[in-house]
Amino acid sequence: MDWQNEKCVMVIDESLPLGIMVNTAAIMGITLGKKMPEAVGADVTDQSGNKHLGIIGSPVPILGGPSEVIKQIREKLYQPDFQDLTVVDFSDLAQGCKAYDEFIDKMGRVPENTLRYLGVAICGPKKKVNKLTGSMPLLR
Repeated sequence: MDWQNEKCVMVIDESLPLGIMVNTAAIMGITLGKKMPEAVGADVTDQSGNKHLGIIGSPVPILGGPSEVIKQIREKLYQPDFQDLTVVDFSDLAQGCKAYDEFIDKMGRVPENTLRYLGVAICGPKKKVNKLTGSMPLLR
């Protein structure tokens, strides 16, 4: 990735319990890693000779906001102007499933407008990412 011109952020519902926030970030991060393997740096070795797997080459700010704002951002991301962004969303439906087959089945039976997004991760051109999230505060 061209970290001078590209950016990744996560926006998480600030009203969630801490454990659900952390789980949401972890799930979206794993999916981003699969979708964008080039963002992960090479493995490294410490002075003792122990190997450590590579991590992303740039910070990923975790922003907080109300669920309504996350929903609005997600809706904007379906618009043609934002189709070049990599987007991972995590919803209440996904969080409530115990198996992936259950998630597939349930997702196929609900309209998008009924989903409550717990978080959304966005990567792509810095200007577009900032346009959607630039005024949002860090999650604290």
